[in-house]
Amino acid sequence: MAVQGTCDEKFENLRSLLQQNVESGEELGASIAVNIDGKDVVDIWGGYVDETRTRPWQRDTIVNVFSTTKAISSLATLMLVDRGLLDVDENVCKYWPEFGVNGKEDIKVRHFLSHTSGISGWDDQMTMQDICDVEKSTAKLAQQRPWWIPGTASGYHVFTFGHLLGELVRRTTGKTLKQFVAEEIAGPLNADFQIGALEKDWPRVSNIVPAPPPTEAPMFEPNSVPAKSLANPVADANFANTSTWRLAEIGAANGHGNAHAVARICSTITLGGEVDGIPLSKKTIDLIFKEQARGIDLVLGVPIRFGIGFGFVGDGDMFVDDWLPSGRVCFWGGWGGSCIIMDLDRRVTISYVMNKMSNEGLGSDIAKMYVKTVYTALKDV
Repeated sequence: MAVQGTCDEKFENLRSLLQQNVESGEELGASIAVNIDGKDVVDIWGGYVDETRTRPWQRDTIVNVFSTTKAISSLATLMLVDRGLLDVDENVCKYWPEFGVNGKEDIKVRHFLSHTSGISGWDDQMTMQDICDVEKSTAKLAQQRPWWIPGTASGYHVFTFGHLLGELVRRTTGKTLKQFVAEEIAGPLNADFQIGALEKDWPRVSNIVPAPPPTEAPMFEPNSVPAKSLANPVADANFANTSTWRLAEIGAANGHGNAHAVARICSTITLGGEVDGIPLSKKTIDLIFKEQARGIDLVLGVPIRFGIGFGFVGDGDMFVDDWLPSGRVCFWGGWGGSCIIMDLDRRVTISYVMNKMSNEGLGSDIAKMYVKTVYTALKDV
């Protein structure tokens, strides 16, 4: 099955690499998009949507992108900042009064957007079904105490990121995050992306294929921040294939789309707010690169630099600096390998999504290969 789609001849090595990975079985099905200066120079897809390799991945195939969803939730929130409905330096309780209790009175909007709020998980024992009950699980977060002093360090908000930002969207617009993304982002941009997945679209949703369990599972100290953030609940990739997950609004993890849609949406940032339908001011985009945390993340245990809404590259000391270039480059990605990269200096947006997961999160070996291939081609242009 040959890789389909359009690909500028300068990026032919990228098409060949996807073809090679599908043929070898490294990939089951995937799509890759590269946009430069607003032009789609790569929009390719290949492989299959099923493990029996009988149903080809199509142009309109969509898949759960896990935490790459956070990029779209961040954009939604920044749009409200741009409109003056939110202020990143304002206390969250101004917009969400019930949140301002138990030591959370001074948590700022920017603390949500930079994973520094201290609310990276739930005190109560949770199941995946509990997380999908967004109203109930968000109300629990409003009553908790922070697990560390807000603003002093980042601790990756695995699931809570979407619940927290989603409540701010609802409080300031009257729309759910799912609604806002559909009506004010995906709709105006004609981008095939949604939080959750409408039942009418399920026939074209590729199931997620989990990676084999790691040979050595990480060990966490009981009741530690990593344990409470990553293992309450223990995420089950198979749950992404259920109706409960697809019908929920998990702004941190259950976005469904393809690489072209993710790149189309996030090129809004890359191109300085010049994409039709979503104007963003330079002032708001500059906020992304206003450093909020730098160092070992309390949850992920890797060195990371957070701005407002996204991670961004460092000076050789961040965990992405061996495969992303220096400059004004922000990014995020999802469990299993999906990713979105916004390179403002080079006006390049790169997105990759897939159905066969690796055991890595952001920066799987396959994702790194694709990204490095793109940047090698750019050097030759």
